[in-house]
Parts: sequence; C-alpha cells; structure tokens
Amino acid sequence: MNPPLTDVEVRILGALAEKAVTTPDNYPLSLSALTAACNQTTNRDPVMQLDDETVTESIVTLRRRSFLRAIQPAGSRVTKYQHLLAEALEVDARELALLGVLMLRGAQTPGELHARTARLAEFTDTAEMEATLDALVSRDPLPLVTRLPKRAGQKEVRYAHLLGGPVVTSDDVDAPSVDSPSSPPASSVGARVEALQQAVDELRGEVAELRAQFLSFREEFR
Repeated sequence: MNPPLTDVEVRILGALAEKAVTTPDNYPLSLSALTAACNQTTNRDPVMQLDDETVTESIVTLRRRSFLRAIQPAGSRVTKYQHLLAEALEVDARELALLGVLMLRGAQTPGELHARTARLAEFTDTAEMEATLDALVSRDPLPLVTRLPKRAGQKEVRYAHLLGGPVVTSDDVDAPSVDSPSSPPASSVGARVEALQQAVDELRGEVAELRAQFLSFREEFR
C-alpha cells in the first residue's frame, strides 16, 4: 500500500466494512454514525476518541484514493458513506471479513479470527479460514496480510494487515503472555460475550443514525 493508510483511515474503513454486514438496514453510514462506529469501546483495539472533523478529513483522503464513496439518498439531506474495499483491493467477502477484523482489532491468532469473523463471513472451520489468510499473505504483487512470529509461550502465530505499512510489534517491551493450560480457548469463551457486545454496538449505531435523521428532519422545517 503506497502510501500506507493512517490509523484513522484504517479505523474508518474497518468500521464501514463491519457495519455493512452487521447493520445493513442502517448502511451506508452518516458522519455521526460513522464517528460513533469508529469510537466504539467494544470490538476495537485500540479504542479511539475521534471527532467529526478528524473523521471528515480522513474521508476526503479516502475518497480521493477511491476507498470510499459519499452518497446522498433521495429525499434526504444527510450525506452517507460506504467503503469500496472489495473493488479497491480486489478481495471477496471472506477476505474482506478477515481484513476488517484485523483492521479493527490488530494482530490476532487464527482462533481469535475464527471467532470474531463468525458474524461477517462463513468459514467451515479454522483450516478453511487459514487458507483464506494464506491467500492474503501470498498476494501478488503486494500481500495484504503478514504472518507474525510466535510470542513466547504462545502456540499460535498471529496475523496482521499491511494496509498501514509494515507491522511494528511491541514484543520487545511487553511481558510475554503465557496461556494457562487450564484456560478454555478464546474462540469458545469469548463467542457469546462478543455476540452480546456486538448487539449492543448495533443498537448504538441505530440510535446514532436515528438521531442524525431527526436532526436533518428538524432542519428542513426551520
């Protein structure tokens, strides 16, 4: 990716890719709904606190690079935004689901990715998902995903997207994380919690969208 996407641009595109699948009735997103999606405190790592002005500045750049489109639905004064990642990167729905989760939550293991993409795309098993990851890693001429070295004490490798440029890890400064042998796998422990968190996030997105529509409606009668 040349030039690489900024962290804010990655967050915007990741949020749009997620909401296109999880809240299709409210997609494309208005500026207020998009900002709220970027600033979610769940399913995001790191958590960001972006304002509308910052998001708007990045939207302008993304539109120029054909990663994003602005539309204005008939009968509405509210401009809405939709991503163009599938076209710009030439990826299918499964590849886009994996990229979206990596963009929103950083480097992850296959087990984590399998659990977190469950609502975005259908994979028969982890092996099928890893085959899709391998296709993204081996993309020619430029890979979209990279495989990171194993951390000390971890059995699984991690994967990270390359849309923001080369991946810099914090392994040298972070204490190694060792999984307890008695701990259940993240894919089983976190699945139900993440499903509930996602439902709450969808409701928040719907509320933000309804608020934007109400404000637009009120402006028409002033």
